[in-house]
Amino acid sequence: MKGKNLCESVAGIEKHLRRIDYIIRLKGREILKDFNITIPQFTALQILIYNGDLTIGELSQKMGLACSTITDLIDRMENNQLVVRKKDQKDKRVVRIEVLPIGYEIVEKVLEERIRFLESKMKGLSEQEKAALDEGLESLYNVMKQN
Repeated sequence: MKGKNLCESVAGIEKHLRRIDYIIRLKGREILKDFNITIPQFTALQILIYNGDLTIGELSQKMGLACSTITDLIDRMENNQLVVRKKDQKDKRVVRIEVLPIGYEIVEKVLEERIRFLESKMKGLSEQEKAALDEGLESLYNVMKQN
């Protein structure tokens, strides 16, 4: 690396990731308005879809929010037919949150919109640049998810 030491390079990567995240979040909020869903509801749907049916306590942990806050959130989502509470098959005392078809559909459509937005911003990049970016970000994700 010419002219930059490793620390400056890592600081630059962190800065760029933070700026990209900010832009994508802004666009994401704009997209969510079209679907009449809040950011916490969208986040909860993604977590539930990725992890399978969770309890209020499990979802609370994954979102870093109090159980009472999650209960209110799930109440609103249930009223909007995004999710439903169901008794666990193995232990009837346990209640799990299941995503309904509308919830899946909203997540899919929002993610499609975000991808279209990103595609439009990446038009000026060559296929090699896109591939290198994808590979680099995947490598970073893989080392970060290892804790």
